Amino acid sequence: MFSPTPSPEARAAGIRKIVYYQEEVLLENGVLPPVPALRATAAAVLANPWAGTGPETDLGPATREIAPQIARALTDRLIAGLGGAEKIEAFGKAAIVGTAGEIEHAGALIHTPFFGNLVREFLEGSSIICFADERAEAGQPLVVPLWHKTEAATRSHYQTVTARVSDGPRPDEIVVIAAASTGPRPHARIGDRATDPAVTSRILEGASL
Repeated sequence: MFSPTPSPEARAAGIRKIVYYQEEVLLENGVLPPVPALRATAAAVLANPWAGTGPETDLGPATREIAPQIARALTDRLIAGLGGAEKIEAFGKAAIVGTAGEIEHAGALIHTPFFGNLVREFLEGSSIICFADERAEAGQPLVVPLWHKTEAATRSHYQTVTARVSDGPRPDEIVVIAAASTGPRPHARIGDRATDPAVTSRILEGASL
């Protein structure tokens, strides 16, 4: 259970609110999946620390200060909601910058080791974290891609979950998202990149359209 008072990480990052969303697929094509999985997003809404600055601004200092706090706050929510880091099998990340910010402001908070490495550590993963970023008005949904946290070639875990904050980001805010799943897509059965045959354009030779 989380305390009703803001965590030290949330206070340090200047987070206005955290929105947690979770879903469970009970039926897919009318059938219970063999491995029912939970998928979740944790989204932090915070003031854009670079609002009103120009493209010559060094993003590094604020990134180093803020991004680790966001990583801790969001992964804490995912770990609590999904039953522990050991239950999580896939992860992803995303950010939405408000209309007064640069798309690079969103990237600064998710595309550096100060966020990505810590999300990976806290969720006990080793894969590169797939991502999405966008500039949008408040309430814009964003589809966040996920894949396996230790075996990126495991195609069964290629999936998405949609995040949305109804009142964010405001023009001078950023929404930072961490996402996770406890299992694969329902009824995954399209093979694995590690065992795929070699395929080239030669398979099209002689093909009738």
